[in-house]
Amino acid sequence: MIMVTGATGNLGRPLLAELAAKGVKVRALTRTPGTVRLPAGAEPCDSAAPDFDGVTALVLNLAALPGGPGPLLAAAKAAGVRRVVTLSSLVVTEDRSAGEGSAAAVHRELEAAVEAAVPEWTHLRPGGFASNALQWKGQLAAGDVVRGPYAGASTAPIDEADLAAVAVRALLGDGLLGQALPLTGPEGLTTARQVEILGEALSRPLRYEEIPPEAAKRAMLAHNPWVDEAAADSLLGYLATTVGGPAVVTGEVARVLGRPARTYAQWTAEHAAKFLN
Repeated sequence: MIMVTGATGNLGRPLLAELAAKGVKVRALTRTPGTVRLPAGAEPCDSAAPDFDGVTALVLNLAALPGGPGPLLAAAKAAGVRRVVTLSSLVVTEDRSAGEGSAAAVHRELEAAVEAAVPEWTHLRPGGFASNALQWKGQLAAGDVVRGPYAGASTAPIDEADLAAVAVRALLGDGLLGQALPLTGPEGLTTARQVEILGEALSRPLRYEEIPPEAAKRAMLAHNPWVDEAAADSLLGYLATTVGGPAVVTGEVARVLGRPARTYAQWTAEHAAKFLN
């Protein structure tokens, strides 16, 4: 049995689908076990009272643990869980100067806690998700302009389906044990170019309009209650360092899966309908 935190999130949904398709028993932690819709074969479990009976592996997503990973990791260790696949972040290695409370520091602490708790671990370190584009949905309902910081920030968005496929390899095989995998999409794209590509999928002339980072920070804090000031500063500071330079692009997805990583254009074409309702 595999327990998945963040079961309805960007990684959780495609991961549950992949595991269910393989006939793997999954216990999905959720705050709404009575109403959540899951793939056949996935068992809902109240995240406030995790049931580790029969669980041998855990997928740990920090975003799904507002109180931090400590209690869940302690319970997993006490129950004899041997393997944890961690959803970490690329900034662990790319933002080494980040201070306390930053995304980099928080994920470094998460990785260290996992390694201290269980004998078998794999850390997945994705960069930006392709699905982060969904944050623009509200703006696109009002027009063809997306406003945000650093139009020239360059990243290599990863398709969450690729991330889920790598997670499955880490959960079901031993080939990735003890590894921390920097995972990206196959090409670097500026934020402005990402908006243009999304526009092509939607058949709309979308464009990106840069706003000052201070304004972006205020909007981030106002609309994302789970983001604190340190995290906002960390994200904006990291994006600033990517302006004018090449994005970090790794070949880890292709190495692990034996096929090319999926492009951002593929993601936008397949998910265009999510921007229409």
